[in-house]
Amino acid sequence: MDAFYASVSLLDHPELVGQPVVVGGAGTRGVVLSATYEARALGVHSAMPMGRARRLAPHAVVLPPQHRRYAEVSAGVMEVFRSVTPLVEPLSLDEAFLDVSGALRRLGSPREIAQQVRRRVEDEQGVTCSVGVASTKHVAKLASSRCKPDGLLVVPADRVVDYLHPLPASALWGVGERTAEQLERLGLRTVGDIAHTPRATLVRALGEASGAHLAALAWGRDPRPVVPSAPEKSVGAEETFSSDVDDEAVVLREVLRLSELTTARLRAAGTVGRTVVLKVRFADFTTITRSRTLDERTDVSREVYAAARRLWEGLRLDRARIRLVGVRVEGLAPAGTAHRQMRLDEPDRGWREADRAADR
Repeated sequence: MDAFYASVSLLDHPELVGQPVVVGGAGTRGVVLSATYEARALGVHSAMPMGRARRLAPHAVVLPPQHRRYAEVSAGVMEVFRSVTPLVEPLSLDEAFLDVSGALRRLGSPREIAQQVRRRVEDEQGVTCSVGVASTKHVAKLASSRCKPDGLLVVPADRVVDYLHPLPASALWGVGERTAEQLERLGLRTVGDIAHTPRATLVRALGEASGAHLAALAWGRDPRPVVPSAPEKSVGAEETFSSDVDDEAVVLREVLRLSELTTARLRAAGTVGRTVVLKVRFADFTTITRSRTLDERTDVSREVYAAARRLWEGLRLDRARIRLVGVRVEGLAPAGTAHRQMRLDEPDRGWREADRAADR
Protein backbone atom coordinates (compact mmCIF):
# COMPACT_ATOMS: atom_id res chain seq x y z
CA MET A 1 0.00 0.00 0.00
CA ASP A 2 1.14 3.58 -0.66
CA ALA A 3 1.79 5.56 2.55
CA PHE A 4 -0.97 3.41 4.03
CA TYR A 5 -1.57 5.03 7.44
CA ALA A 6 -1.40 8.53 6.00
CA SER A 7 -3.68 7.57 3.09
CA VAL A 8 -6.28 6.07 5.42
CA SER A 9 -6.15 9.15 7.66
CA LEU A 10 -6.84 11.33 4.62
CA LEU A 11 -10.06 9.41 3.94
CA ASP A 12 -11.50 11.26 6.95
CA HIS A 13 -9.72 14.54 6.06
CA PRO A 14 -10.16 14.99 2.28
CA GLU A 15 -9.45 18.70 2.64
CA LEU A 16 -5.79 17.79 3.39
CA VAL A 17 -5.21 15.84 0.16
CA GLY A 18 -2.17 17.26 -1.65
CA GLN A 19 -0.68 18.76 1.51
CA PRO A 20 2.23 17.47 3.61
CA VAL A 21 0.61 15.35 6.33
CA VAL A 22 2.39 13.41 9.07
CA VAL A 23 0.78 10.68 11.17
CA GLY A 24 2.27 9.96 14.59
CA GLY A 25 2.53 10.92 18.23
CA ALA A 26 2.48 14.64 18.85
CA GLY A 27 4.36 14.56 22.18
CA THR A 28 8.04 15.21 22.75
CA ARG A 29 8.77 11.49 22.39
CA GLY A 30 6.45 10.95 19.43
CA VAL A 31 7.68 9.29 16.26
CA VAL A 32 6.43 9.38 12.68
CA LEU A 33 4.21 6.44 11.82
CA SER A 34 3.61 7.51 8.21
CA ALA A 35 3.79 10.55 5.98
CA THR A 36 2.24 11.60 2.69
CA TYR A 37 4.50 11.82 -0.33
CA GLU A 38 4.33 15.63 -0.08
CA ALA A 39 5.89 15.36 3.40
CA ARG A 40 8.39 12.73 2.24
CA ALA A 41 9.61 15.14 -0.43
CA LEU A 42 10.66 17.39 2.47
CA GLY A 43 12.71 14.60 4.07
CA VAL A 44 10.16 13.17 6.51
CA HIS A 45 10.05 9.39 6.82
CA SER A 46 8.58 6.77 9.13
CA ALA A 47 10.27 6.09 12.50
CA MET A 48 11.71 9.64 12.50
CA PRO A 49 11.39 11.57 15.79
CA MET A 50 8.44 13.94 15.50
CA GLY A 51 10.57 16.88 16.61
CA ARG A 52 12.85 16.47 13.62
CA ALA A 53 9.88 15.97 11.28
CA ARG A 54 8.42 19.29 12.45
CA ARG A 55 11.70 21.04 11.74
CA LEU A 56 11.89 19.56 8.23
CA ALA A 57 8.24 20.24 7.45
CA PRO A 58 7.09 23.08 9.74
CA HIS A 59 3.84 23.56 7.81
CA ALA A 60 2.88 19.88 7.77
CA VAL A 61 -0.37 18.85 9.45
CA VAL A 62 0.14 16.25 12.19
CA LEU A 63 -2.68 13.73 12.66
CA PRO A 64 -2.93 11.20 15.50
CA PRO A 65 -2.92 7.49 14.61
CA GLN A 66 -6.28 5.73 14.13
CA HIS A 67 -5.37 2.08 14.62
CA ARG A 68 -8.94 0.79 14.54
CA ARG A 69 -9.52 2.57 11.22
CA TYR A 70 -6.31 1.14 9.76
CA ALA A 71 -7.38 -2.37 10.77
CA GLU A 72 -10.78 -1.90 9.10
CA VAL A 73 -9.30 -0.75 5.79
CA SER A 74 -6.62 -3.45 5.94
CA ALA A 75 -9.30 -6.12 6.38
CA GLY A 76 -11.08 -4.77 3.31
CA VAL A 77 -7.87 -4.80 1.26
CA MET A 78 -7.04 -8.37 2.32
CA GLU A 79 -10.57 -9.40 1.34
CA VAL A 80 -9.91 -8.08 -2.17
CA PHE A 81 -6.71 -10.13 -2.29
CA ARG A 82 -8.45 -13.31 -1.12
CA SER A 83 -11.16 -12.89 -3.76
CA VAL A 84 -8.37 -13.28 -6.33
CA THR A 85 -6.57 -16.24 -4.70
CA PRO A 86 -6.67 -18.08 -1.37
CA LEU A 87 -2.85 -18.03 -1.35
CA VAL A 88 -2.36 -14.68 0.41
CA GLU A 89 0.53 -14.18 2.85
CA PRO A 90 0.16 -10.90 4.77
CA LEU A 91 3.42 -9.31 5.91
CA SER A 92 1.71 -6.50 7.82
CA LEU A 93 -1.50 -4.49 7.70
CA ASP A 94 -0.47 -2.93 4.40
CA GLU A 95 1.59 -5.53 2.54
CA ALA A 96 1.07 -9.09 1.29
CA PHE A 97 2.28 -11.68 -1.18
CA LEU A 98 -0.24 -13.29 -3.54
CA ASP A 99 0.37 -16.49 -5.49
CA VAL A 100 -1.89 -16.00 -8.54
CA SER A 101 -0.72 -19.02 -10.57
CA GLY A 102 -4.06 -20.74 -9.98
CA ALA A 103 -6.08 -17.70 -11.13
CA LEU A 104 -4.57 -17.18 -14.59
CA ARG A 105 -7.24 -19.07 -16.57
CA ARG A 106 -10.00 -17.34 -14.64
CA LEU A 107 -8.70 -13.76 -14.47
CA GLY A 108 -6.09 -13.37 -17.20
CA SER A 109 -2.36 -12.67 -17.27
CA PRO A 110 -0.40 -11.65 -14.15
CA ARG A 111 -0.33 -8.06 -15.41
CA GLU A 112 -4.12 -8.05 -15.90
CA ILE A 113 -4.65 -9.52 -12.42
CA ALA A 114 -2.38 -6.86 -10.90
CA GLN A 115 -4.32 -4.11 -12.68
CA GLN A 116 -7.61 -5.56 -11.39
CA VAL A 117 -6.26 -5.66 -7.82
CA ARG A 118 -5.07 -2.06 -7.97
CA ARG A 119 -8.36 -0.84 -9.45
CA ARG A 120 -10.53 -2.73 -6.93
CA VAL A 121 -8.49 -1.62 -3.90
CA GLU A 122 -8.83 2.02 -4.92
CA ASP A 123 -12.53 1.73 -5.83
CA GLU A 124 -13.56 -0.21 -2.73
CA GLN A 125 -11.21 1.18 -0.06
CA GLY A 126 -10.23 4.61 -1.40
CA VAL A 127 -6.46 4.04 -1.12
CA THR A 128 -3.83 3.09 -3.70
CA CYS A 129 -1.29 0.30 -3.86
CA SER A 130 1.84 -0.47 -5.85
CA VAL A 131 2.18 -3.99 -7.24
CA GLY A 132 5.29 -5.89 -8.24
CA VAL A 133 4.82 -9.02 -10.37
CA ALA A 134 7.57 -11.62 -10.66
CA SER A 135 8.32 -15.32 -10.45
CA THR A 136 9.77 -15.09 -6.91
CA LYS A 137 8.79 -13.34 -3.69
CA HIS A 138 12.05 -11.41 -3.47
CA VAL A 139 11.86 -9.89 -6.95
CA ALA A 140 8.13 -9.16 -6.60
CA LYS A 141 8.79 -7.24 -3.38
CA LEU A 142 11.66 -5.33 -4.98
CA ALA A 143 9.48 -4.42 -7.95
CA SER A 144 6.64 -3.19 -5.75
CA SER A 145 8.95 -0.87 -3.82
CA ARG A 146 10.53 0.53 -6.98
CA CYS A 147 7.28 1.49 -8.72
CA LYS A 148 5.79 3.58 -5.90
CA PRO A 149 3.52 5.39 -5.63
CA ASP A 150 0.47 3.86 -7.35
CA GLY A 151 2.54 1.87 -9.81
CA LEU A 152 2.80 -1.54 -11.46
CA LEU A 153 6.02 -3.26 -12.48
CA VAL A 154 6.21 -6.69 -14.12
CA VAL A 155 9.55 -8.53 -14.19
CA PRO A 156 9.27 -11.55 -16.54
CA ALA A 157 11.08 -14.71 -15.44
CA ASP A 158 13.54 -14.49 -18.34
CA ARG A 159 14.44 -10.88 -17.47
CA VAL A 160 15.08 -11.30 -13.74
CA VAL A 161 18.88 -11.27 -13.94
CA ASP A 162 18.88 -8.27 -16.28
CA TYR A 163 16.61 -6.43 -13.84
CA LEU A 164 18.54 -7.32 -10.69
CA HIS A 165 22.18 -6.84 -11.60
CA PRO A 166 22.21 -3.03 -12.15
CA LEU A 167 20.49 -2.43 -8.78
CA PRO A 168 22.50 -1.25 -5.75
CA ALA A 169 23.59 -4.02 -3.38
CA SER A 170 21.39 -2.52 -0.66
CA ALA A 171 18.32 -3.51 -2.70
CA LEU A 172 18.74 -7.18 -1.78
CA TRP A 173 16.54 -8.51 0.99
CA GLY A 174 18.62 -8.78 4.16
CA VAL A 175 21.24 -6.14 3.36
CA GLY A 176 21.15 -3.78 6.30
CA GLU A 177 23.53 -1.02 7.26
CA ARG A 178 26.24 -3.31 8.66
CA THR A 179 26.11 -5.77 5.75
CA ALA A 180 26.17 -2.88 3.28
CA GLU A 181 29.39 -1.62 4.93
CA GLN A 182 30.99 -5.07 4.64
CA LEU A 183 30.01 -5.29 0.97
CA GLU A 184 31.39 -1.81 0.35
CA ARG A 185 34.74 -2.84 1.87
CA LEU A 186 34.82 -5.73 -0.60
CA GLY A 187 34.08 -3.30 -3.45
CA LEU A 188 30.66 -4.85 -4.09
CA ARG A 189 28.33 -1.97 -4.92
CA THR A 190 25.74 -3.56 -7.20
CA VAL A 191 23.76 -6.79 -7.19
CA GLY A 192 25.76 -7.79 -10.28
CA ASP A 193 29.00 -7.36 -8.30
CA ILE A 194 27.66 -9.77 -5.68
CA ALA A 195 26.48 -12.25 -8.31
CA HIS A 196 29.94 -12.44 -9.88
CA THR A 197 31.75 -12.86 -6.56
CA PRO A 198 32.62 -16.46 -5.62
CA ARG A 199 30.17 -17.85 -3.07
CA ALA A 200 33.10 -18.90 -0.86
CA THR A 201 34.27 -15.28 -0.67
CA LEU A 202 30.82 -14.07 0.38
CA VAL A 203 30.54 -16.81 3.00
CA ARG A 204 33.99 -16.01 4.38
CA ALA A 205 33.14 -12.30 4.66
CA LEU A 206 29.51 -12.47 5.79
CA GLY A 207 29.07 -15.92 7.33
CA GLU A 208 27.52 -19.08 5.92
CA ALA A 209 23.85 -18.08 6.19
CA SER A 210 24.12 -14.48 4.97
CA GLY A 211 26.71 -15.18 2.29
CA ALA A 212 24.76 -18.09 0.78
CA HIS A 213 21.52 -16.11 1.02
CA LEU A 214 22.87 -13.11 -0.91
CA ALA A 215 24.59 -15.31 -3.49
CA ALA A 216 21.25 -16.94 -4.32
CA LEU A 217 19.22 -13.73 -4.37
CA ALA A 218 21.74 -12.02 -6.65
CA TRP A 219 20.90 -14.61 -9.34
CA GLY A 220 17.16 -14.38 -8.71
CA ARG A 221 16.95 -17.70 -6.85
CA ASP A 222 14.31 -17.64 -4.10
CA PRO A 223 12.42 -20.94 -3.61
CA ARG A 224 10.17 -19.73 -0.78
CA PRO A 225 6.48 -20.33 -1.47
CA VAL A 226 3.62 -18.02 -0.51
CA VAL A 227 2.45 -19.31 2.90
CA PRO A 228 -1.16 -18.23 3.49
CA SER A 229 -1.40 -19.09 7.18
CA ALA A 230 1.96 -18.39 8.78
CA PRO A 231 1.30 -18.46 12.55
CA GLU A 232 2.16 -15.54 14.79
CA LYS A 233 5.36 -16.23 16.73
CA SER A 234 4.68 -13.75 19.52
CA VAL A 235 2.20 -11.20 20.82
CA GLY A 236 3.21 -8.11 22.76
CA ALA A 237 2.96 -4.41 23.47
CA GLU A 238 5.37 -1.67 24.47
CA GLU A 239 5.22 1.95 25.55
CA THR A 240 7.66 4.87 25.36
CA PHE A 241 7.31 7.18 28.35
CA SER A 242 6.74 10.87 27.63
CA SER A 243 9.82 11.54 29.79
CA ASP A 244 12.42 9.21 31.30
CA VAL A 245 11.15 7.41 34.42
CA ASP A 246 13.17 6.29 37.45
CA ASP A 247 10.23 5.45 39.73
CA GLU A 248 9.80 1.67 40.03
CA ALA A 249 6.11 2.00 40.91
CA VAL A 250 5.43 3.89 37.68
CA VAL A 251 7.35 1.32 35.61
CA LEU A 252 5.54 -1.64 37.20
CA ARG A 253 2.17 0.03 36.71
CA GLU A 254 2.99 0.27 33.00
CA VAL A 255 4.19 -3.36 32.97
CA LEU A 256 0.82 -4.34 34.46
CA ARG A 257 -1.07 -2.39 31.78
CA LEU A 258 1.02 -3.92 29.00
CA SER A 259 0.54 -7.41 30.46
CA GLU A 260 -3.22 -6.90 30.40
CA LEU A 261 -3.12 -5.55 26.84
CA THR A 262 -0.93 -8.45 25.63
CA THR A 263 -3.07 -11.17 27.19
CA ALA A 264 -6.26 -9.53 25.87
CA ARG A 265 -4.74 -9.85 22.38
CA LEU A 266 -3.88 -13.49 23.10
CA ARG A 267 -7.45 -14.24 24.14
CA ALA A 268 -8.87 -12.39 21.12
CA ALA A 269 -6.69 -14.54 18.85
CA GLY A 270 -7.59 -17.76 20.70
CA THR A 271 -3.96 -18.46 21.61
CA VAL A 272 -1.91 -19.05 24.74
CA GLY A 273 1.83 -18.60 25.28
CA ARG A 274 4.54 -20.04 27.48
CA THR A 275 7.47 -17.60 27.47
CA VAL A 276 7.19 -14.08 28.89
CA VAL A 277 9.68 -11.48 27.65
CA LEU A 278 10.37 -8.13 29.33
CA LYS A 279 11.98 -5.37 27.25
CA VAL A 280 13.60 -2.33 28.87
CA ARG A 281 15.20 0.62 27.07
CA PHE A 282 17.24 3.08 29.09
CA ALA A 283 17.66 6.83 28.62
CA ASP A 284 20.86 6.28 26.60
CA PHE A 285 18.89 3.98 24.20
CA THR A 286 20.61 0.85 25.52
CA THR A 287 18.03 -1.94 25.28
CA ILE A 288 17.91 -5.25 27.14
CA THR A 289 15.44 -8.15 27.15
CA ARG A 290 14.89 -10.87 29.72
CA SER A 291 12.65 -13.93 29.38
CA ARG A 292 11.05 -16.52 31.62
CA THR A 293 9.43 -19.78 30.50
CA LEU A 294 6.35 -20.77 32.48
CA ASP A 295 5.41 -24.30 33.53
CA GLU A 296 2.39 -24.19 31.23
CA ARG A 297 0.96 -21.91 28.56
CA THR A 298 -1.35 -19.12 29.65
CA ASP A 299 -3.45 -16.16 28.54
CA VAL A 300 -4.10 -14.91 32.10
CA SER A 301 -3.09 -11.30 32.81
CA ARG A 302 -2.13 -12.00 36.43
CA GLU A 303 0.25 -14.82 35.47
CA VAL A 304 1.98 -12.87 32.69
CA TYR A 305 2.36 -9.82 34.94
CA ALA A 306 3.77 -11.93 37.77
CA ALA A 307 6.43 -13.34 35.43
CA ALA A 308 7.24 -9.90 33.98
CA ARG A 309 7.51 -8.42 37.47
CA ARG A 310 9.94 -11.14 38.55
CA LEU A 311 12.02 -10.39 35.47
CA TRP A 312 12.05 -6.68 36.38
CA GLU A 313 13.06 -7.42 39.96
CA GLY A 314 15.83 -9.68 38.71
CA LEU A 315 17.42 -6.70 36.94
CA ARG A 316 18.14 -5.10 40.35
CA LEU A 317 18.13 -1.60 38.92
CA ASP A 318 18.84 1.32 41.23
CA ARG A 319 16.92 4.41 40.07
CA ALA A 320 17.90 3.79 36.45
CA ARG A 321 16.21 6.14 34.01
CA ILE A 322 13.85 4.15 31.79
CA ARG A 323 12.73 5.37 28.35
CA LEU A 324 10.63 2.39 27.18
CA VAL A 325 9.21 -0.82 28.60
CA GLY A 326 7.56 -3.71 26.75
CA VAL A 327 5.96 -7.09 27.47
CA ARG A 328 5.81 -9.95 24.97
CA VAL A 329 4.56 -13.54 25.10
CA GLU A 330 6.17 -16.20 22.88
CA GLY A 331 5.78 -19.93 22.36
CA LEU A 332 2.21 -19.59 21.13
CA ALA A 333 -0.29 -22.41 20.59
CA PRO A 334 -4.05 -22.61 20.03
CA ALA A 335 -5.87 -22.26 23.34
CA GLY A 336 -7.78 -25.49 22.82
CA THR A 337 -4.60 -27.56 22.58
CA ALA A 338 -3.01 -26.35 25.82
CA HIS A 339 -3.29 -28.54 28.91
CA ARG A 340 -3.63 -27.00 32.36
CA GLN A 341 -2.66 -28.73 35.58
CA MET A 342 -5.56 -28.72 38.04
CA ARG A 343 -4.74 -27.91 41.66
CA LEU A 344 -6.26 -29.06 44.94
CA ASP A 345 -8.91 -26.68 46.31
CA GLU A 346 -8.87 -24.65 43.06
CA PRO A 347 -12.15 -22.72 42.74
CA ASP A 348 -14.42 -23.28 39.76
CA ARG A 349 -13.97 -19.66 38.71
CA GLY A 350 -10.82 -17.60 39.01
CA TRP A 351 -8.58 -15.07 37.25
CA ARG A 352 -9.08 -16.63 33.82
CA GLU A 353 -12.84 -16.13 34.07
CA ALA A 354 -12.34 -12.62 35.45
CA ASP A 355 -10.21 -11.73 32.41
CA ARG A 356 -12.88 -12.98 30.05
CA ALA A 357 -15.55 -11.04 31.89
CA ALA A 358 -13.41 -7.91 31.54
CA ASP A 359 -12.99 -8.64 27.82
CA ARG A 360 -16.74 -8.77 27.39
